[in-house]
Amino acid sequence: MSKRVCISGYYGFDNFGDEAILKTLVENLKNFEKELNITVFSSNPQKTAKELNVNSVHSFCIKDIVKSLFNCNYLISGGGSLLQDTTSAKSLIYYLGIIALAQILGKKTIIFAQGIGPIKNKHLEKLTAFILKKSKYISVRDDKSINWLKTWGINATKCYDPVWNIETPLVEKTNIVGIQLRAFPTMTEDILNQLANLINNYYLDREIHLLSLQNKLDLEICNKLKNKLKSKNIKVIENSSNKKIIEDLSKLDILIAMRFHACLIGIKSGVKLLPINYDIKVEQLAKEFDLNCFNLEYIELNEIIFEQFTKNKIEYNTEKINSLMYDFKQLEEIIS
Repeated sequence: MSKRVCISGYYGFDNFGDEAILKTLVENLKNFEKELNITVFSSNPQKTAKELNVNSVHSFCIKDIVKSLFNCNYLISGGGSLLQDTTSAKSLIYYLGIIALAQILGKKTIIFAQGIGPIKNKHLEKLTAFILKKSKYISVRDDKSINWLKTWGINATKCYDPVWNIETPLVEKTNIVGIQLRAFPTMTEDILNQLANLINNYYLDREIHLLSLQNKLDLEICNKLKNKLKSKNIKVIENSSNKKIIEDLSKLDILIAMRFHACLIGIKSGVKLLPINYDIKVEQLAKEFDLNCFNLEYIELNEIIFEQFTKNKIEYNTEKINSLMYDFKQLEEIIS
């Protein structure tokens, strides 16, 4: 009888980063064992099943989840920042509940490429520590998570983002300038106006693609920016599938991007990248590759940064990129 694995995470919401993590995980699991049976808990099970050729049940159909967990050998929780209550205590309780249920049913639980914390509620912190101590294997993406777990007496493996493992397509490069934005409190109307002015000044005669990687959060601001630009050749590219997004990012000449995984794919594809520094993970990625950032705080620096970025050539260290890939060997040893 083939082994069965269930995967729980923020899947089916058309968030490019989370879907790319899931794609990488599924592809590597299938490499472990050809007969491995995989079931993903997703808010869009039909789409998930079709795109990844896996079984899928709805994230909130308790009956199907219990049945899937009862029949599986392993539960993998992650990747992403699932175990925190900053976004919502309800989401933390949900993901912990899935892990706890699997443990009650006697299944081995694996925490995959997650960021742990912050957890403000002390009761939820104790519950998280109690449940994670029963996990078979834990990998986390940053030192803060490692230190958080150490305070609970839990050892974990530090890893890099699994999306580094995605193979980007060898596509013919174009002269297109890609802009990827998302709704965020610090992306104000003033900042958007300044960005539009710089794009108009430097790329007036270029084809411009405005890339929406999660339509719910990106599409409106893409259309706002489009109305501020003077180029005669502008396209808004909506999220259709991960494969298409990766192809669209890979063929660009220039990419100005907010989302971490858009920046990551840009680097892997050799695209000239200017990250927009809206989150510490984007700032850290830029430092890793000695890149300047478009800044949402010190906006007086942005024109200087933009001019330097346009003039300077960017080359990425291939060895550095390879060193950031996720090592699936430990996961393979557990499951195989």
